[in-house]
Amino acid sequence: MSSSTSSTKVPPRVTFASITSNNLGTVRKLNSVLFPIKYSEKFYTDILSPEVEDFCKLVYYNDIPVGTICCRLEEKDQQNVMYLMTMGILAPYRARKLGSQSLELILTAAQAHSKPKIDKIYLHVQTSNGDAKRFYERHGFKEVGVHENYYKKIEPHDAWILEKALP
Repeated sequence: MSSSTSSTKVPPRVTFASITSNNLGTVRKLNSVLFPIKYSEKFYTDILSPEVEDFCKLVYYNDIPVGTICCRLEEKDQQNVMYLMTMGILAPYRARKLGSQSLELILTAAQAHSKPKIDKIYLHVQTSNGDAKRFYERHGFKEVGVHENYYKKIEPHDAWILEKALP
């Protein structure tokens, strides 16, 4: 009896988990590595809110937490908008479409959201981060302005404002 082992390559498994008090420590750790700014306690309390559960996710690659995406809902100029606060994937896992998959998940959830209907999504990108700006532009975001002195503690202080209308 001979047993042959096939070497079929299993595709990587990308999964998303809602952010809970149980995995909030993982989100904090990822944010400390991914972003040059320290987020407030209010940020972490807000992302646990039930109304943003569909828009705040931990990103797993083969069960390893490798990124986060966090949004909040706002009312602005008589429109319901979603603000993409943070999105980041650990450097070794970039170029594996995880950012695109995360963004698509959030955009799909935003389009499906009806109470209230979300009119558009917007975000800030530090003006030194051309790669991030191009990433969002590939996903249909348009630059609508520059927010001067948006970042208080990091250089450069300015941020592009990018937005995308939702159908």
